[in-house]
Amino acid sequence: MTTYNELAGFRVNYVSTDPTLNSGNEGQVWYNSTSGTLKSLVQIKAWAAGGNMGTARRELAGAGTQTEGLAFGGYTTTGVNNTEEYNGSSWSVGGNLSTARYGIGGAGSQTAGLGFGGYATANSNATEEYNGSAWTAGGNLGTARNYIDGAGIQTSALAFGGETTVVVANTEEYDGSTWTAGGNLANVRRTAGGAGTQTAGLAFGGYTGTTSTATTEEYDGSAWTAGGNLNTARSGLGGCGIQTAGLAFGGETTVNTGATEEYNGTSWSNTTSMTTARNALSSAGTQKLALASGGTAGGNTAATEEFTSSIDVTTAAAWASGGNMGTTRRAMGGAGTQTAGLALAGYSTNYVNDTEEYDGSAWTAGGSLAQQKTNPGGAGTQTAGLCFGGYLGLTATNSSETQEYDGSAWTTTGNLGTARDQPSNAGTQTAGLGFGGYTTAVTNATEEYNGSTWTAGGNMGTARTNLGGCGLQTAALGFGGQTPTTTAVTEEYDGSAWTAGGNLNTAREALGGSGLQTAGIAFGGLATVATGATEQYDGTSWTNTTSMSTARRDFADAGNSSSSLVGGGYIAANTNATEEFTVGFVTTTASNLTTS
Repeated sequence: MTTYNELAGFRVNYVSTDPTLNSGNEGQVWYNSTSGTLKSLVQIKAWAAGGNMGTARRELAGAGTQTEGLAFGGYTTTGVNNTEEYNGSSWSVGGNLSTARYGIGGAGSQTAGLGFGGYATANSNATEEYNGSAWTAGGNLGTARNYIDGAGIQTSALAFGGETTVVVANTEEYDGSTWTAGGNLANVRRTAGGAGTQTAGLAFGGYTGTTSTATTEEYDGSAWTAGGNLNTARSGLGGCGIQTAGLAFGGETTVNTGATEEYNGTSWSNTTSMTTARNALSSAGTQKLALASGGTAGGNTAATEEFTSSIDVTTAAAWASGGNMGTTRRAMGGAGTQTAGLALAGYSTNYVNDTEEYDGSAWTAGGSLAQQKTNPGGAGTQTAGLCFGGYLGLTATNSSETQEYDGSAWTTTGNLGTARDQPSNAGTQTAGLGFGGYTTAVTNATEEYNGSTWTAGGNMGTARTNLGGCGLQTAALGFGGQTPTTTAVTEEYDGSAWTAGGNLNTAREALGGSGLQTAGIAFGGLATVATGATEQYDGTSWTNTTSMSTARRDFADAGNSSSSLVGGGYIAANTNATEEFTVGFVTTTASNLTTS
């Protein structure tokens, strides 16, 4: 088998703590010896669709963040005063601008927004302030203009560029009530991108009056100086972020573009393009979490897109050893979770009625069942467990007995309608489900428990015994088993009827299961020989994942959709060994990758 060293050219690092998340680690794989997990690091950058705006329009302004966005003004077939607020998934109507206009500049947040300039029936110098519900008049700009750009917050904003009768370089600073002149841009421009603050601003791209430009300028509170050029010269683009971590997206070259670039304070680098190429759009957010909405893409659009740049640390699925059971045995029932598990009954050198409780590291003795049996169904939790059916070896009969556990003792309750050996199970102590098993033959019968009595449910499509199960009484999963041949068949229960699901990749019986109908885990069992195969179900199909360390069958099983527990069972002989499974997962954080 090809090793990681042969594929990647280096070995997997063996470390006691995770490495610093920086560009030197991107794409790396390492083993954390403290947690006993294999991990890898990938940076994900992508645009994804958000909810459409209520009003399709172009030449609008934006403010706020990706999850608290603001869009206002713009042009449909005329200038509009519409305001919309974004909550991270959908837009809702906000208070209208006092003056309908397009080519307007924007700054601030969803609850403290600022709109200035633009074109109404002529170029405007009007400023309006938003409080989260309504706009009120602020101080007028010194120079009326449209296609103006902005940055900063409501009480400390920056307005630059735009067009009067010609494209201008004017800069103005707002203090929450009054605009004053700041240092002029070195390059005249309109419909540029803007980012940053009043004392650390960023202007990039735009239209000079004759052509689209790639130039970037940085503002220090009094003067503009040259920064690194965009890779794609364009106008009508969106921009957000800060002076040392800016984002430029969309715009127009000679045609619309979805090009997206990131600025590090010195230079721009290309990243994932927008799904919809467009210009004259609104923008909000940060370099890592941006929001783009509206604009023109051959016609006015209401489309919204969200940009996310994140670090994904992938932790591989893994099985690890746990504490040994007190009694070596097989053919048990199980319930609970990986850190609060329950193992009950089984066969050691004879039939037993022992109960053991697991706390995530060690097993301790619990209260004994009323009868010695093997292969009962088990459901519920460590402090509210359920045990039903099974085989009474001392009398050589199938059992219909049901018992409930309170964390210390078992109490006998209502019997199953049909005595059966090797039933499978799902649900809780007060909403349990028993299905399949063996009566005088393999059965497809299903029964539902309400905390005191059992009633008939819908029959399984495939009669079988010794199958795996998980989920809830109204959303259960049954898989594998013996028909009498070993099967891979999976079925889903909706509280009244079973329907076919995707087959297991490995047909087997005497296996374990945990999780939900849409996030199930199947593990171990008997194929032609004992197997440690582990599979995860997504509501449609099973996917293979990391196998158990020791192949085995007829064990106690417990867990949920993110972790599983195996206690005892049969390998080449009865065992008391325990294994714990942790599902592989991705931890996503806002990207902090640094240049090394």
